[in-house]
Amino acid sequence: MKSEKRASSRKAVPSAYRLLAAVGLSCPKLCALRDAWQNTPPSWVGQDPCDNNWEGIQCTNSRVTAITLASMNLTGQLPGDIGSLSELLTLDLSYNPGLTGSLPALIGALTKLSNLLLVGCDFFGPIPNEIGSLQQLVKLALNSNRFTGKIPPTIGNLANLYWLDLADNKLEGTIPVSNGTTPGLDMLVKTMHFHFGKNNLSGEIPPKLFSSNMSLIHLLLDSNQLSGNIPSTLGSMQNLEALRLDRNLLNGSVPPNLNNLVNVRELFLSNNQLSGSLPNLTGMATLNYMMMENVGLQGKIPTALFGLPQLQTVVLRNNKLNDTLDVGSSFSSQLQLIDLWNNSIDGFTERAGLKFELILGQNPYCTGASQNKYCTVEQYNPLYPPQTNNCMSTTCSSDKIASPNCVCEYPYTGTIVFRALSFSYLGNPRIYTSLTNSLMDSFQSLKLPVDSVSLGNLTADSDNYFVLNVTIFPSGQDYFNRTGIYEIGFFFVNQTFKPEEKFGFGPYVFHAAMYGNFEGSAGTNNKSSSTGIIIGAAVGGSVLLLLSLLAGIYAFRQKRRAEIADKQNNPFASWDPSKSDGDVPQLKGARNFTFEELRKYTNNFSEANSIGSGGYGKVYRGTLPTGQLVAVKRAQHGSMQGGIEFKSEIELLSRVHHKNIVSLVGFCFEQDEQMLVYEYIPNGTLRESLLGKSGIRLDWMRRLRIALGSARGLQYLHELANPTIIHRDVKTNNILLDERLNAKVADFGLSKSKAIGDSEKDHITTQVKGTMGYMDPEYYMTNQLTEKSDVYSFGVVMLELITARQPIEKGKYIVREVKQKMDKTKVGYNLHDVLDTAILGTTLGGLEKFVDLAMRCVEESGGQRPTMGEVVNEIENIMRIAGLNPNAESATTSANFDGVSRGYSHPYSDEILACEYRECDTSIADYRVGYKRSDEFD
Repeated sequence: MKSEKRASSRKAVPSAYRLLAAVGLSCPKLCALRDAWQNTPPSWVGQDPCDNNWEGIQCTNSRVTAITLASMNLTGQLPGDIGSLSELLTLDLSYNPGLTGSLPALIGALTKLSNLLLVGCDFFGPIPNEIGSLQQLVKLALNSNRFTGKIPPTIGNLANLYWLDLADNKLEGTIPVSNGTTPGLDMLVKTMHFHFGKNNLSGEIPPKLFSSNMSLIHLLLDSNQLSGNIPSTLGSMQNLEALRLDRNLLNGSVPPNLNNLVNVRELFLSNNQLSGSLPNLTGMATLNYMMMENVGLQGKIPTALFGLPQLQTVVLRNNKLNDTLDVGSSFSSQLQLIDLWNNSIDGFTERAGLKFELILGQNPYCTGASQNKYCTVEQYNPLYPPQTNNCMSTTCSSDKIASPNCVCEYPYTGTIVFRALSFSYLGNPRIYTSLTNSLMDSFQSLKLPVDSVSLGNLTADSDNYFVLNVTIFPSGQDYFNRTGIYEIGFFFVNQTFKPEEKFGFGPYVFHAAMYGNFEGSAGTNNKSSSTGIIIGAAVGGSVLLLLSLLAGIYAFRQKRRAEIADKQNNPFASWDPSKSDGDVPQLKGARNFTFEELRKYTNNFSEANSIGSGGYGKVYRGTLPTGQLVAVKRAQHGSMQGGIEFKSEIELLSRVHHKNIVSLVGFCFEQDEQMLVYEYIPNGTLRESLLGKSGIRLDWMRRLRIALGSARGLQYLHELANPTIIHRDVKTNNILLDERLNAKVADFGLSKSKAIGDSEKDHITTQVKGTMGYMDPEYYMTNQLTEKSDVYSFGVVMLELITARQPIEKGKYIVREVKQKMDKTKVGYNLHDVLDTAILGTTLGGLEKFVDLAMRCVEESGGQRPTMGEVVNEIENIMRIAGLNPNAESATTSANFDGVSRGYSHPYSDEILACEYRECDTSIADYRVGYKRSDEFD
């Protein structure tokens, strides 16, 4: 009956639907999704998903920019209407096995999409070629569905792609590579993950697929029907960390240049039709796990193989390896297992100190009198110890489970499937403790509503994947609401949790179970009421008047877009520096450099002048004709902005002038280049100094001055810059130290300006950006960016200043660690275990107040955090307690780091600098006369 009503309502106003979609309004676009799906959230009522706060929907300027609905039990199909959400950046429908049907070709219309995540659904049919139109796509995860047909060659057009996961489908045909007329996967030089396992791919692995300029770290082609030789070009992939070619039909010998893969930790070649001997692999210095079972290898095993320093597991079962086995006298101390069951080995050179498991059963060595302890074990069976449960006595109702904290709750469950993992970890009971702590630290750093985590039942499946059950318990109540569930689902599918970086575990995929305990889960879907609202809104009043009005709006918008497009490529095209019309960048002291000038000043962008790199591009040291050193930040093509955005950025940066802010010297916008030219800061980043990499000794007094300087820089951005600026990526890597060790806040690549009088609602960002560990949890959860987001990050920086630890280090989150260690009844708050040893044993005047201030900055709610102005005042008071003058300069020169603090500073220096490019009190500005010194102002 409901479906009949929906059908009739659509028939009534088809023209209104099309025109509403044309002018970019959010409904009926999302209303079409609401009508196509069952089990949508109860909050999906009304005509405006943005004003009505539909769960799982994020908006910017009343335009839908993100749909994150992981594990919502949705059922139905994805309609073509999805293509009309032109501002969409993220689409995550993962872990909804009730979503089925084909992926519509109109998905290619979402040209701003950066994340397309459809893991663990039931989509089938071919992957549309139109997916190659998503030029901004960074993550494409279509794994664990029923997609058929070939891998679209057009995926090769996705120049910004970082993550490509098509595993566990029914894809067939060959792996596409470019041929001069059509694109291919060899063009994805930035992609770091090719996950194609468990499909029906056939043909040879194309040699052209690999080249030395590719960024691949995970190449997973296991469990397909690939044939032919392993291409020798694979040896050029020196970034590879995990390589799985097992369970195919590959033949020929193992290429000797696999020895060049110096970063590979897991090498799987089992169950192929290879031949020849085992080549020299001693160059694979990080090899952890090697599995070449049942492939037809012959000859003697090289003794040098067992000397690889990180080698833990070697599985060479069911081959034709022969001669005497000798592991040598310098075998790896990490070795856990050598499995040579069923080969032709006729001898073994016994060595002292063997502590690993050795399996030689079904070899000639084990016949007759040579039977010994190495010959009696048929299969290595590592122990998979369960996680200790201290709540066995807790009795819960049938639909609840006892958490590790002995509370009966409705948990969110699933499995982590490790696609490459060393055996050696599995027998170690600490695997659960390490992973549990790492998961909890990641959840807590993002303020996700998780109270505890339980892991268990680690098993190996038939594909040599390792499956670990995960049970996640809610915090604050005995169930997760929908927001909590889809945030945790996004946490996994977006690969926020990275166990391979912390523990060496290989690539993984998370499979979520259905969650059916939402509050009000027995309630209705509100579709009848929403359908009535649609009809009332669409046909109420004069339909003719509505259509005329919308048609006029549409025509106006199209004309406006055409005008904007004319200027988009080069907003400087009509710039005449002798005039002051609207096209001229409103610059305050920044110079327009030509490309040829900057090429000359950087010695043709030579590697010798390269001083850093990042996602934006490379940074080069340059020397201007005046002798001034500069840092030239050159954007790589994949990270360049539109011309208008670049113009806005340099206008903003050129207005920023403060002694604790890195100054913009100029820019270049020509020859398809975007470059920013900054003053050169000689003593590197604060992080480098805290790690001892710069050779600069930072005592307590210098750390206080650095804290004050960086706080003053942020205060200027928040309170005195015009318009005021939110940095968005405050961290120790973005605080530089000049020749006097004065702190200078740098890198405004993520900054957002805020015009005076803007409301907080205007700062709903299109995409959460920042650095894990420094990120404001409130900002991550709400996408609402405020100055207090910078305050949170600065609080983490303050904790780094006293501990010299990174925000997340060895699975531990610095904020949580300090909170747990703090004891205000003891001297120094009992923090000696976490303080940097470089400042222990010295007088730490004001330490307790410094810690108090840092903990206020990292309060969960932004409203409880101080402003940066208040932070500056507090640090000044702390410095006075420590016996320092907060207005004195830092060390005289970089060559005198252990000298006494000296220098000169005018009492109104901050105010004067703020006045230099703004209208302000001339009585303050007049202080510049006679007081400004070269070492005092930028």
